[in-house]
Amino acid sequence: HAVIQFRYVEKKNEFGDRIGKVKPYLLDLESANGTFLNGERIEESRFIEIRDKDLIKFGESTREYVVMLPPKE
Repeated sequence: HAVIQFRYVEKKNEFGDRIGKVKPYLLDLESANGTFLNGERIEESRFIEIRDKDLIKFGESTREYVVMLPPKE
Protein backbone atom coordinates (compact mmCIF):
# COMPACT_ATOMS: atom_id res chain seq x y z
CA HIS A 1 0.00 0.00 0.00
CA ALA A 2 2.57 2.58 1.15
CA VAL A 3 6.04 2.81 2.60
CA ILE A 4 7.81 5.11 5.04
CA GLN A 5 11.46 5.54 4.13
CA PHE A 6 14.13 7.30 6.17
CA ARG A 7 16.71 9.19 4.09
CA TYR A 8 19.90 10.95 5.05
CA VAL A 9 19.68 14.53 3.74
CA GLU A 10 22.71 16.78 3.66
CA LYS A 11 22.90 20.56 3.21
CA LYS A 12 25.67 23.14 3.39
CA ASN A 13 25.44 26.03 5.81
CA GLU A 14 26.65 29.59 5.14
CA PHE A 15 30.22 28.56 6.10
CA GLY A 16 30.29 25.64 3.65
CA ASP A 17 30.03 23.02 6.37
CA ARG A 18 27.96 19.95 5.57
CA ILE A 19 25.07 19.41 7.94
CA GLY A 20 23.04 16.24 7.62
CA LYS A 21 20.13 14.54 9.28
CA VAL A 22 17.76 11.67 8.71
CA LYS A 23 14.25 12.60 7.53
CA PRO A 24 11.18 10.36 7.02
CA TYR A 25 9.31 10.27 3.71
CA LEU A 26 5.96 8.70 2.77
CA LEU A 27 5.41 6.99 -0.59
CA ASP A 28 2.10 5.65 -1.90
CA LEU A 29 2.70 2.46 -3.92
CA GLU A 30 -0.10 3.16 -6.44
CA SER A 31 -2.68 1.80 -4.02
CA ALA A 32 -6.33 1.56 -5.11
CA ASN A 33 -7.74 3.68 -2.27
CA GLY A 34 -4.83 6.06 -1.75
CA THR A 35 -2.77 7.28 1.16
CA PHE A 36 -3.69 10.46 3.02
CA LEU A 37 -1.41 12.93 4.78
CA ASN A 38 -3.18 15.46 7.00
CA GLY A 39 -6.48 14.75 5.22
CA GLU A 40 -5.12 15.22 1.70
CA ARG A 41 -4.56 12.35 -0.70
CA ILE A 42 -0.90 12.19 -1.71
CA GLU A 43 0.29 11.71 -5.27
CA GLU A 44 1.23 8.13 -6.19
CA SER A 45 4.89 7.13 -6.55
CA ARG A 46 6.18 10.43 -5.15
CA PHE A 47 8.10 10.82 -1.90
CA ILE A 48 6.51 13.31 0.50
CA GLU A 49 8.41 14.46 3.59
CA ILE A 50 6.52 13.79 6.80
CA ARG A 51 6.91 15.93 9.90
CA ASP A 52 6.24 15.63 13.59
CA LYS A 53 2.52 15.47 14.42
CA ASP A 54 1.48 14.73 10.80
CA LEU A 55 -1.58 12.49 10.47
CA ILE A 56 -1.42 9.49 8.09
CA LYS A 57 -4.38 7.42 6.92
CA PHE A 58 -4.28 4.43 4.55
CA GLY A 59 -7.14 4.05 2.09
CA GLU A 60 -10.64 3.63 3.53
CA SER A 61 -9.37 2.49 6.94
CA THR A 62 -10.80 4.30 9.95
CA ARG A 63 -7.41 4.13 11.69
CA GLU A 64 -5.25 7.23 11.72
CA TYR A 65 -1.57 7.35 12.66
CA VAL A 66 0.17 10.35 14.22
CA VAL A 67 3.86 10.80 13.43
CA MET A 68 5.97 11.24 16.56
CA LEU A 69 9.58 12.17 15.82
CA PRO A 70 12.32 12.68 18.40
CA PRO A 71 12.90 16.24 19.61
CA LYS A 72 15.40 18.36 17.69
CA GLU A 73 18.83 18.67 19.28
